[in-house]
Amino acid sequence: MAKWGEGDPRWIVEERADATNVNNWHWTERDVSGWSSQRLRQLLLGVRVEGPEGVCQLTDINKLDGEASINNRKGKLIFFYEWQLKASWLGTSSGGVKYRGTVEVSNLSDENDVDDLDISASLCKDQPNTPLLDLMKRTGIPEVRRVLGEYVHQLKSEFSQGMILPTTNQLKPLPPELKNQIKTSKTQISSTPKRSSSPANCPAGVRIPTCSFSLKETFQTSADEIYRTFINQEFVQVFTRSAAVVDSCRGGRFHLLDGSISGEFTQLVPDQWIEMMWRFRTWPDEHYATVSLELVDRGDETELRMECRGVPAGEKDSTREGWTRFYFQAIKQTFGY
Repeated sequence: MAKWGEGDPRWIVEERADATNVNNWHWTERDVSGWSSQRLRQLLLGVRVEGPEGVCQLTDINKLDGEASINNRKGKLIFFYEWQLKASWLGTSSGGVKYRGTVEVSNLSDENDVDDLDISASLCKDQPNTPLLDLMKRTGIPEVRRVLGEYVHQLKSEFSQGMILPTTNQLKPLPPELKNQIKTSKTQISSTPKRSSSPANCPAGVRIPTCSFSLKETFQTSADEIYRTFINQEFVQVFTRSAAVVDSCRGGRFHLLDGSISGEFTQLVPDQWIEMMWRFRTWPDEHYATVSLELVDRGDETELRMECRGVPAGEKDSTREGWTRFYFQAIKQTFGY
């Protein structure tokens, strides 16, 4: 998730050019079906068109079947994606009468150009004829085609970052201290983490010098979307791009980034507040920081106010940078917030 040579190396859990797949020779694959499914839903449910006939907008995704992956071989990216889509639309005429219909896309794949997609719009069987269907065919279908093209663009530009690693000729020599630090971190991340007592069993933790910090971030989406992004296991796995275990209830445990991050949710107020006991693997055993996330809904955007208390002294900068890069920036890049 971080570019080579940037950020605290203890947060870096992806393949790195100094360790594996030198010169991008081997085939590597990233499954992006989860991200694709979520992004397609977001883009399609944002489709809304107006005309003299009235207003039409997509209201639900009835069918979203398929898969997507990005592959790297010898430094060349190969994209595979194939989706079949069906969505419902609701039209409101200028006189206030409502009509329902569907939009279908049967051939969204890497083999077809966006301009060649077969997209159809129709009314539900029990609906009488209405000029709104003409509006959907004239304006709605081009808008659906546009957002599907946006999905393909994001898949090939933004989400594929990091698939091609720096080659041995591109790497700059690293200082001996950083080499040793990365080597140590790789050993820690690859080995099986030691089991430590949960925060509930050891509420006091280890008494060590600590510090605190706060952050603010604005996301171009609703508070309920941001809340769900932090506590839903599928969403967490998408923006961290690694396996995760997230039990989204009070007292529920979580493990992220190959076990580098772990903790427990202590308070959950839907769409408003998340509080957790949070630790990084290299911290002293049984020591947790307290992280609180307040979500302030501002209409078309959400302000997130973060307070992190109890960070081990000397870990403040790396922890703050890690939250900014591997949580906030990753969420924005992945979901377009």
